[in-house]
Amino acid sequence: MQFNASEAAECERILRWGLEEDLGEAGDLTSQAVIDPARRWAARIVARRAGVVAGLPSLAILAGLRGGSIEVQLLAGDGPVEKGRPIAHLSGPARELLAVERTMLNLLSRLSGIATLTARYVAAVCGCKARICDTRKTTPGWRRLEKYAVRVGGGLNHRTGLFDAVLIKDNHLAEIARTQPDPIPWAVARARENAPQGAVVEVEVDSLAQLARALDARPDIVLLDNMTPENLAVAVEMRDRRAPDVLLEASGGISLETVAAIARSGVDRISVGAITHSAPALDLALDDEGDAP
Repeated sequence: MQFNASEAAECERILRWGLEEDLGEAGDLTSQAVIDPARRWAARIVARRAGVVAGLPSLAILAGLRGGSIEVQLLAGDGPVEKGRPIAHLSGPARELLAVERTMLNLLSRLSGIATLTARYVAAVCGCKARICDTRKTTPGWRRLEKYAVRVGGGLNHRTGLFDAVLIKDNHLAEIARTQPDPIPWAVARARENAPQGAVVEVEVDSLAQLARALDARPDIVLLDNMTPENLAVAVEMRDRRAPDVLLEASGGISLETVAAIARSGVDRISVGAITHSAPALDLALDDEGDAP
């Protein structure tokens, strides 16, 4: 996989910030003190644990930010990787490689951790129709890259932000209920009238009674919040009878221990905040390969 234009721009911005944060005004004091400026070095990035690597297109962006002095050879693409597998070869001035090492590995490890955890959720629902989706519970400034990593792991991106889809949540409904006795159909109708043409309209419910009102309003998706697998199965039966074209999405407190039972209920989508907000970094390292020509 490759970054699209917005993902590449976000990656460049993150790398710039990371390097500025690490190098400050003085640069790498350690390397400047002890490494010969003429020394050229070769190294490789290695996966210390099996997982799913994401973010390798960032290496070419990083090389460009350093004036092209670092040469990058990818030994793998974004996707599954075995423990001990080299995924990229780097060469260039030793000072340059040491200056970018931590920023480079931080980004790759973070994105690879998200892709790896997403892949575990996807594997857990194998055999069911449900797709694993991300949420807006992302690191500020990293959203596009973290959603890219979700796709690498086999997941599905939910809306990018507030700007590209309608999701009428419980707080919206609570506010609307102050003036409207039946807020769900009112909100869906207003969304259809006022949102840009083609925008997805989704509404959140937390009871089967609310679901009935939502299905009658015909949104594109109904978000079923914190329902048990048993209630989710009832919700699927209700949807199939009343509005088979409406998608059902389960959400709320989803874990690796519960996701399979939720998928077996027959829902179409399962949104999991944990794949972005709680993914542990994948252990990647930069290993010495000696002198470079």
